[in-house]
Amino acid sequence: MEKIKIGLVDDQLLFRQGMAALIGSVDGFSLVMEADDGKDCLSQLQEKELKPDIILMDMEMPGMDGMQLNEILHKEFPSVKVIVVSVHAGERLIARMIDGGASGYLVKNCDKAELVTAVNTVFSTGFYINNSVLKAIQHASNTRQQAPKNFLGIPVELTAREKEILQLICKELSTPEIADQLFLSTRTVEGHRNNLLLKTGCKNTAGLVLFAVKYHIYEVVY
Repeated sequence: MEKIKIGLVDDQLLFRQGMAALIGSVDGFSLVMEADDGKDCLSQLQEKELKPDIILMDMEMPGMDGMQLNEILHKEFPSVKVIVVSVHAGERLIARMIDGGASGYLVKNCDKAELVTAVNTVFSTGFYINNSVLKAIQHASNTRQQAPKNFLGIPVELTAREKEILQLICKELSTPEIADQLFLSTRTVEGHRNNLLLKTGCKNTAGLVLFAVKYHIYEVVY
């Protein structure tokens, strides 16, 4: 079985060493890159043939912060998924990082089990957002009675099929699983997923999930 290749970007050496040891202890994980800031990360990615599948990245770093690095990674290395690991847990900040292209968000006081779950989930489904965060975003949203809008504020009209597929995406079903459940081809499901990204202006699956929660297309179970 091929291991999930992981990169670490954090300026705190002790934390990075601890994370490296943790990753090394998990079957199926392989640490292929360590960087102490955003510039070092980008430099290594440009040089390495073997790139990480997932980068675990801090928010606050000297020179180039996580917000800037996140956006550059999304544009220049779209195959590399980002999970933010930060001491900050504000819903607005999390939403901003997801809107910028991150696939997941963890707080630094999470336990090993959640980290492993997050990496595996992002690798298989494209996103991981803690359920408590989704609940907070849903609770804070006042858009229940509003038509969905894209990031430019333009109203978005979704078909019944698109809403159905979006709800299944939020339930962490993969494209083949959605295809099986709806008796569709995987190509058709991928077509609907791409249309959802285009209509909403979201950059990835995690963005679609936040969009669905914000506009109550998908209701988080309390």
